[in-house]
Amino acid sequence: MDTETPNWGIEPVPERLRVLGGLDTALLWGNLGVSLLVLVAGAFLVPALSLPEAVVAIVVGALVGNLMLAAAGAIGADARVPAMVLLRAPLGRRGSYLPTALNVAQCLGWAIFELIIIAAAAAALSQKVFGFEGRAFWTVLFGVCAGALALLGPVGFVRRFVRRFALWAVLASLLYLSWWALDGADLATHWRAEGEGGSSVVLGIDLVVAITVTWIPLAADYTRFCRSRSAALAGTFVGYLIPSLWMFLLGSLLVLGRDLSDPVAVPAAVAAGGVTAAIALFAVTVDETDEAFANTYSTAVSLQNLLPGVPQKLLVVASAAIATAGALTIELRNYEAFLLLLGSFFVPLFGVLLADWLLAGRRYTEADVFHGPAFRPELIAAWLAGFALYQWLHPTGPSSWVDLVERADAGRLEIGATLPSFLAAFLLTAAFCALGSRQAAARAGA
Repeated sequence: MDTETPNWGIEPVPERLRVLGGLDTALLWGNLGVSLLVLVAGAFLVPALSLPEAVVAIVVGALVGNLMLAAAGAIGADARVPAMVLLRAPLGRRGSYLPTALNVAQCLGWAIFELIIIAAAAAALSQKVFGFEGRAFWTVLFGVCAGALALLGPVGFVRRFVRRFALWAVLASLLYLSWWALDGADLATHWRAEGEGGSSVVLGIDLVVAITVTWIPLAADYTRFCRSRSAALAGTFVGYLIPSLWMFLLGSLLVLGRDLSDPVAVPAAVAAGGVTAAIALFAVTVDETDEAFANTYSTAVSLQNLLPGVPQKLLVVASAAIATAGALTIELRNYEAFLLLLGSFFVPLFGVLLADWLLAGRRYTEADVFHGPAFRPELIAAWLAGFALYQWLHPTGPSSWVDLVERADAGRLEIGATLPSFLAAFLLTAAFCALGSRQAAARAGA
């Protein structure tokens, strides 16, 4: 493996460095798909929905969300540039700076969030086994681990970490946790039980899709190293689909099988299930370091869209240090809501990207990315319109923001927000591009 691969900048990745095949890509996304966040999200589906309804929501939502994620990965493999650099094509060279700033904030925020969760779980187990918490110690340790993995880059991460260690440890842990969740559970009774209400299958699908597509702003950072567009498409789809289905279903079964009333209590309930269950949960928690890796790496790569002359290694180290310092000082309360507000920008943004890429002939040239206009205001407007629709349908963010949106609301439909905002941005982009093509043709014929 070429030593330049881990630190390749914003230029298109040359053929000699495109070394990730379909299996490598599937392993990368499979590892990222094993997440405590997904486990807890699955627990939110029941008992509001019945178990059959939850299964429908999980399967349909996972298929839709993973198709969107895989499409983003394929576009990244086609253009061979990082995700935020790729946005220069639909939004313009300088127009891409706004989503870049949002993505840097989002990636750093999620890296901090992951380190807080990992350190809390490690401290709880350390207290139980060794008699001391050492939360600051665990925060620094896993922050260093995330930075070290980010310095490996996507190729080194897959070949040196996932293949040699993470795949086997996580698989064994998930198999045990699945057995533990099913042991003694009366599935037949749970299957026949009615849902308690308060949600719907459509909203359940929206939740599953929303969790999955949070990876879209990062996808091209990794798939640009894929050998082909088909390897990126298939590897991303299959790789993330399998663990996401597994984790969502496992979260739902844990709530029903262990009679939990609070989804957030799922990890604690597993930790209290005996030494083996605690160790299995800890292995999954340690694997959560890959989430911190991905957010640290993508923070650095995104910053290179703004600061292309700064070495990527320096940006990785700085990102890891900021995330670690943040995890040591920031309170978790109300923090996740702010991250979800940032995330709602990127669903309609993908609608803009996909529509523009399809209308460009399913291929972005180097000129489209690096020599296009400074701004494409009509597509920026389509993006922001999609964001506004998302927030109108489902206000997400700090309570002050949600209250502001709800005061301006004249009544909303319970149809979810993810797919409508994506479709609105997609259709607006298609309309603006078609109008621009007609105007260009009219000028040429004049």
